[in-house]
Amino acid sequence: MRARPALIAVTLLAAVPALAQEDREVPPEGGEPRDFRLPETRSFTLDNGMEVTLAPYGWLPKATVQLVVRSGNVNEAEEQVWLADLTGDLMMEGTASRTGRQIAEDAARIGGSVDVSVGPDETTVGGDALSEYATDLVALVADIARNPAFPATELDRLVADRVRQLSIARSQPQQIALERFRALMYPGHPYGRIFPTQAMLEGYTIEDARAFHGMNWGAARAHLYVSGRFDEAAVESAAREAFGDWGAGPAPVVDVPEPVSERKIVLIDRPGAVQSTVYLGLPVLDPSDPDWIPQGVMNSLLGGSFNSRITTNIRETRGYTYSPFSQVSARFKDAYWVEVADVTTDVTGASLKEIFHEIDRLQAEPPPEEELQGIQNYMAGTFVLTNSSPSGIINVLRFLDLHGLDRGYLTDYVQNVYAVTPEEVSGIAREVLDDERMLIVIAGDVAVITDQVRPYGEIEGPASPTLKRE
Repeated sequence: MRARPALIAVTLLAAVPALAQEDREVPPEGGEPRDFRLPETRSFTLDNGMEVTLAPYGWLPKATVQLVVRSGNVNEAEEQVWLADLTGDLMMEGTASRTGRQIAEDAARIGGSVDVSVGPDETTVGGDALSEYATDLVALVADIARNPAFPATELDRLVADRVRQLSIARSQPQQIALERFRALMYPGHPYGRIFPTQAMLEGYTIEDARAFHGMNWGAARAHLYVSGRFDEAAVESAAREAFGDWGAGPAPVVDVPEPVSERKIVLIDRPGAVQSTVYLGLPVLDPSDPDWIPQGVMNSLLGGSFNSRITTNIRETRGYTYSPFSQVSARFKDAYWVEVADVTTDVTGASLKEIFHEIDRLQAEPPPEEELQGIQNYMAGTFVLTNSSPSGIINVLRFLDLHGLDRGYLTDYVQNVYAVTPEEVSGIAREVLDDERMLIVIAGDVAVITDQVRPYGEIEGPASPTLKRE
């Protein structure tokens, strides 16, 4: 009697793991980590104060162009949340000489794309193109930045898009928790305002967007970066022609926050939720501090990498959560450390216990050399890999320029990561992760979690995450 083909297949598949186990070889040792090599850059300043940096890099016949303007959400007033974003949306809908469709077609014609991206401190107009059209991309970026038409016909559609984005964001527990976390840490400051109200969005006018652009855009706040493969002389000439007569405009606004944090628990009620979303953190050292890199190593070891201690504890060992992470979130002259985790509702308190246990353990005892070396390998490798592209080069140069760091930060980064000792990791954890100042925000089923979390701080709340019209 012949065996059925399906049965044969199942038998063979069942045998594969055993064969693979027998033949598995130990992976080779990793190579010596390489320092990051910054390409030779050239910078110059136009007469109107605008800066230009050219950074030839790579071998692909493409160029990346980014105009970075010190204007973003930090420039919004209390009743202008997301006005910077809506202004950026409108800028892509046409200029004095191009419609929005023509912008897209012109970008496609030169083999690339272009867009506007708004952040807390900066807004970027940029994209990429084939190398031979780098000068055309510079001209297109300049037209979008300098000559937005702000067509009234597109306002309702763009506002409706933003209202939908707001509705979606306010239905997500991590976004709800982040909103409360930032509002408590940055009271009265733009960094603490994550979402507008729907009424606020629907009240914005074309005049509001035009005024915001006029008040916050100009050469004095702008820096043009070009990387990839391109004709340097031609691109310099194009930059001078496209931006040379742009008005200087206002100097960048410096609005450094004074973040606050105290040990308390803020609950946001989500009745029936099967998970609790936890945000736990406090203000820490910003990128301009000499201990920024040791702080980053400490974060990666504690919760900022897949093999970190908190992740191993509450994900791998205990199964409380699937994708916890910690990070150091930075803005201009500001940063905070936060651990984020979506944990099963009935282990919300137990999760807090384990997170604080890992913080306390790292503060009390330096990590083993082998554990630290694994984290250093991870950080060095990801740094070099992330920045090994034209856009990566520009992003890291932008980081340096925003935070006032010199080029040595890049070229010495790998060796400085490896120079961090176990004692420094433990010491920086003691210095910045003050348990008594940890703000804890939890979005979850308050009826289930309140008694669980009571031992970890004074409870404030609960509050409702319901989106309201105002």
